[in-house]
Amino acid sequence: MSSTRPLRVAIVGAGPAGIYAADILSKTDLDVSIDLFERLPAPFGLVRYGVAPDHPRIKGIINALHKVLSRGDVRLLANVNYGVDLKLEDLRQYYDAVVFSTGAIKDAALGIPGIDLDGSYGAADFVSWFDGHPDVPRTWPLEAQHVAVLGAGNVALDVTRILAKHPKDLMSTEIPANVQAGLEASPVTDVHVFARRGPAQVKFSPLELRELGHVPDVDIVVYPEDFDFDEGSMEAIEATNQTKQVVKTLTDWTLVEPSQQKASRRIHLHFLHSPSEVLGEDGKVVGLRTERTALQGDGTVQGTGEFHDWPVQAVYRAVGYFGSPLPEIPFDDLKGVISNREGRVVDLDGEHLPGVYTTGWIKRGPVGLIGHTKSDASETIRHLVEDVTGISGGAADGDPQGSLEGGRTAPHGEPQQVLDFLSERGVDVITWDEFTLLDTHELGLGEAAGRERVKVVPREEMIDIAKGRA
Repeated sequence: MSSTRPLRVAIVGAGPAGIYAADILSKTDLDVSIDLFERLPAPFGLVRYGVAPDHPRIKGIINALHKVLSRGDVRLLANVNYGVDLKLEDLRQYYDAVVFSTGAIKDAALGIPGIDLDGSYGAADFVSWFDGHPDVPRTWPLEAQHVAVLGAGNVALDVTRILAKHPKDLMSTEIPANVQAGLEASPVTDVHVFARRGPAQVKFSPLELRELGHVPDVDIVVYPEDFDFDEGSMEAIEATNQTKQVVKTLTDWTLVEPSQQKASRRIHLHFLHSPSEVLGEDGKVVGLRTERTALQGDGTVQGTGEFHDWPVQAVYRAVGYFGSPLPEIPFDDLKGVISNREGRVVDLDGEHLPGVYTTGWIKRGPVGLIGHTKSDASETIRHLVEDVTGISGGAADGDPQGSLEGGRTAPHGEPQQVLDFLSERGVDVITWDEFTLLDTHELGLGEAAGRERVKVVPREEMIDIAKGRA
């Protein structure tokens, strides 16, 4: 193997975390050749498949990611599934270092009785459906008139808004036709959102919350008895402008007279209600039981022993995302992350696996915004560079330096060799240029319909269009 060839780095996962890592690595002083692997036929991860279609501002993040991949110094290899099409041993043959940025796409568990009843769903699964993810069923059982959404973050708001919004008000977005048809048939009239803590503790962003109040023909209903502010709440309101704005928006809604609310659909926001049981009959959801909670002075809550039953026919839990283990990679089952120290993947003994790194939600858990993902990637790439050069940039004591032995450890470091390997395996690899054919096709479908984009949903159709076979 040549020590003069570029350092070969594979990044597994082409969402924001992986693309930011590739961008940051490409701008270091290393002579580097980067391949970005993606399991799906299209890149961009949760920005494409985890953001509600009526949020074009957030979708605009794709434009920045698009620019990175269109530069030509990072090679996209999409439709390649780690653990199926190739494994760690294979990657080590062709790359000197591997960075895993596979994200967190599963719903976190909620351990209450009845959570597995028919009619109880994970928010992440629902988001994947309405975003046209190719690996989920094309239909969704929208049969409930009254729905409960459990959670106090932006995903809960997205789920609530899509459930309550009239489908005609989504027609300017990239909502797939099958999703539109499903929502058209929905009999929903009331969506109830339940938060364990008070208005000052919710994790809604001010903009997303205000948007909720502007959905046509949908009223926001709040309950004054749910508005309690302890000392911890007041400190939170004073500490951040974001919390102050959220609380103001919620409090303003308490001033709306019921006589002014005449919409055909309603969103109910309930605070200080902790879900304790999903009620069922004949295996199906018929209600939700919550326990009234009380603030404890520091922003935390305790149950009061006072219970309420709510007649709902469906329950969506939006209590967070959770990472999935990867073959051959040490995993922390409690935290749902790859076992790592500042992005260096470590084994059971805490020893760094040479040349193996991680970044994004699969590194630190599903918290933080896009800005956190950038700083997270910077930390991981800094350690990778330290390990290649043996020069520390201030790593923690005890972290290994120079563990890549000068970097060039892969026996087959020519870029074409991994493509030959995948071709022999029968993998239909989709490059950036091929993805742009799919991208252009979707934009064309949108233009014909007077929309920005119409997303192609079936995986095989996505592949055929990218490959010029359709």
